[in-house]
Amino acid sequence: KKEKETEPLLENLSFSESDRPMADIDIGTAATTGVHDGGGGGGVRERLINRETKFKRSVSHAQDELQSFRKYLRWMCVDQSSPWTALLSWSMFVVFTVVVPATSHFMLACADCDSHHSRPYDSAVQLSLSSFAALSFLCLSRFVSKYGLRRFLFFDKLWDESETVRRGYTNQLNRSLKILSYFVTPCFLAMSSYKIWWYASGASQIPFLGNVILSDTVACLMELCSWLYRTTVIFLVCVLFRLICHLQILRLQDFAQVFQMDSDVGSILSEHLRIRRHLRIISHRYRTFILLSLILVTGSQFYSLLITTKAYADLNIYRAGELALCSMTLVTALLILLRSASKITHKAQAVTCLAAKWHVCATIESFETVDGETPRLVDRASGPGYYPTDGDTGGSDSEDYGDEEDDFDNNNLIPAYAYSTISFQKRQALVNYFENNKAGITVFGFTLDRSTLHTIFGIEMSLVLWLLGKTIGIS
Repeated sequence: KKEKETEPLLENLSFSESDRPMADIDIGTAATTGVHDGGGGGGVRERLINRETKFKRSVSHAQDELQSFRKYLRWMCVDQSSPWTALLSWSMFVVFTVVVPATSHFMLACADCDSHHSRPYDSAVQLSLSSFAALSFLCLSRFVSKYGLRRFLFFDKLWDESETVRRGYTNQLNRSLKILSYFVTPCFLAMSSYKIWWYASGASQIPFLGNVILSDTVACLMELCSWLYRTTVIFLVCVLFRLICHLQILRLQDFAQVFQMDSDVGSILSEHLRIRRHLRIISHRYRTFILLSLILVTGSQFYSLLITTKAYADLNIYRAGELALCSMTLVTALLILLRSASKITHKAQAVTCLAAKWHVCATIESFETVDGETPRLVDRASGPGYYPTDGDTGGSDSEDYGDEEDDFDNNNLIPAYAYSTISFQKRQALVNYFENNKAGITVFGFTLDRSTLHTIFGIEMSLVLWLLGKTIGIS
């Protein structure tokens, strides 16, 4: 009975490579204790149940790859690994996403200001940015609390990957914070310049701290912190999605190598099924966030377009600069999501072309082996199963491709090594499987590929032209 009760616990325990030796020592100690106690194998189960509280997903150690990333989450006050950090995280979220924007909009409204200091579009800016930040924060909190940071980022599955995939994914994780700063820093510098100018030029005269200069300084700092917090949370979730998609690209690139060696159809099929399963997991976790982000950003942009194309709208860089910066921030975040999803979908679907080319090359080699009179593509001195490539023939066509070609989409023939061991029927069945089971990122059944992005762009452009026709009379 105890064995049946503890089997789900053993299945849910996942360790990284640095954790596995420590786990083996603990289990061995528990087994020794159980034998000395006369309990047989039951001692192992009881010790694991009593010590299950030590295997916490948020605990970090010196060899943990996510240690620096967890420190960044604590510094951003989005870490919810303990009750105190969760309370701090939600408090900072309420303050910088709700309280500060609302206070800035209602208390610092300048009704009698000149055209350079009035903020007629502040409500659209605060609502759009706070709504997207709230959506990002809630999704991030749900992901980390439900799956754990290591499981959410698929680090618990890396022990089954090749060294190339593990090294590439770890390097990409270390670059993620730099990529995040590339998006956040320009937006923050632009907003800092605008806010410092707005307060320094005397637009606000509300001495709520008894001193005008001190009051403006505190208000300016709070607004800048609120803007920095919201944009960082938004881009953080998008960059994490890009990181997870990059892992699948590394897996597909490693998977493409199986067509360059003597691999059996069963191993190829099982590996592709594993990749498809991970893509379905990513789609299931992020589908709500992607759909709501698309709806929210689209609604925000159409509302901004509506209020800026009115007949009496007075547009200049001082009045609409903050709205333009907010729009660029939201659209950039959405483009990160859509580009990452479409890229991994394109890579996953390109496997079909690769498998078909592999099948053709293997079939040609098989016929040439059987029929000795069939003319070879190249001289026999080049070796069996050898086919020329652009690099071998010395042609200059490869220079025109640049970096657009990869292991999935190129014009190089695949050399046949031992394809005679795989029958034609097995190769044909594998190609049929790839053609009818295309993998990729989906949102409630809709695949996010380039065709879907073109459709979204067409719908958005039609709505924009319709709205412009109703406001400024464009035809």
